[in-house]
Amino acid sequence: EGCITLNRETFQSILEGIAGSGHVYFQPPETLKINYPAIVYAIDNYDNTFAGNHVYKQDKSYIVTVIDYDPDSTIVDKVSMLDKSNFNRYYVSDNLHHTVFKIYI
Repeated sequence: EGCITLNRETFQSILEGIAGSGHVYFQPPETLKINYPAIVYAIDNYDNTFAGNHVYKQDKSYIVTVIDYDPDSTIVDKVSMLDKSNFNRYYVSDNLHHTVFKIYI
């Protein structure tokens, strides 16, 4: 069976389905007005596995942050259930709850 690797556009579509809105933002500039609840994500790491001095396998990870006024957001539960999703941290800023995950695609 093996591992299925997603491209970023497919990952974006999955996150939009979870959010139930168009409020999914990839590496947004600081000047962008974000509507909440939202999912904000950015590239975190490329993890290369080498064989014979060449990249044999590459795993890309993203930091995915669910931002919501609701501390019991169902969006958080859905993101936490994605394959290769790992909880990273939680914090509150400007009365918004931020739940951060590291997800490999």
